[in-house]
Amino acid sequence: VQLQASGGGLVQAGDSLRLSCTASGRPISGYPVGWFRQAPGKEREIVAAVRRTAHMTFYSDSVKGRFTISRANDKNTVYLQMNSLKPEDTAVYYCAAARSIPGNSYYFMAREDSYDYWGQGTQVTVSS
Repeated sequence: VQLQASGGGLVQAGDSLRLSCTASGRPISGYPVGWFRQAPGKEREIVAAVRRTAHMTFYSDSVKGRFTISRANDKNTVYLQMNSLKPEDTAVYYCAAARSIPGNSYYFMAREDSYDYWGQGTQVTVSS
């Protein structure tokens, strides 16, 4: 499966953005999907993740209550709705898909090494 992340841009603090992760080659419904981000000088970190059936989602503490991950299988896309953006949300955002994630816990959903396929990243810049 190939992934294309899009929707990034330059916004002001408090604004919203919706990122899209669109798959080609295979239905994205067959994969758990995660959104990660990497700010300048920092390691890449998990933002949000969703299981295949969307019955289970994970959010990092820094975005909980502000970001929402969702599936649109008819569009072969996973979205990341980002509200109340802060300057510290500035980063390159990546989406990733996993062939499978073991267990039924959040632990593996949050691990970068659980994911096998990566998109190219989209820049989000939040000004204060």
